[in-house]
Amino acid sequence: MRHDANGDLAGVGARTRTIPPALRRALHHRDGGCRFPGCGVRVAEGHHIRHWAWGGPTTLANLALLCRRHHRAVHEEGFRIERKPDGTLAFFRPQGWPIPDVPAAPTPPDDPLETVRAANARHGVQIDAHTMTPDWDGERLDVVWAIDVLHPRANLGLYGRNATDAA
Repeated sequence: MRHDANGDLAGVGARTRTIPPALRRALHHRDGGCRFPGCGVRVAEGHHIRHWAWGGPTTLANLALLCRRHHRAVHEEGFRIERKPDGTLAFFRPQGWPIPDVPAAPTPPDDPLETVRAANARHGVQIDAHTMTPDWDGERLDVVWAIDVLHPRANLGLYGRNATDAA
């Protein structure tokens, strides 16, 4: 194990492809789940960024957690991972296009119901017990007529008109 000047874990290494338990714990602590942009699945496997068969060491700096789906995508579908000089990971599609980082999810408001009520009030929407009560007299919906009237390119001709004639 190597530590930096602050005493934080800087690296843990192994001589084999298999990730030893101490290194696996450090990897899970650092990554917390799949590192593929937008994924975040907590159950993940250790992946050698530079493949072990090509001389990539089994060290914390050369490992990243990937869920089973993204691990397979990297090994079998041509996706790539690179570690940048600043230590962050860069992901690439099989065509070589970079996959952008996904922004963090917005934090929900403290009282989401009040937020919705305030937005409705700003827009003049009033919701009460009868808001969803239909005002229709019970006849069956004539789907052909509805499509004929509502869809601008519909010309079913069953009523002798199309949307432009009915409007």
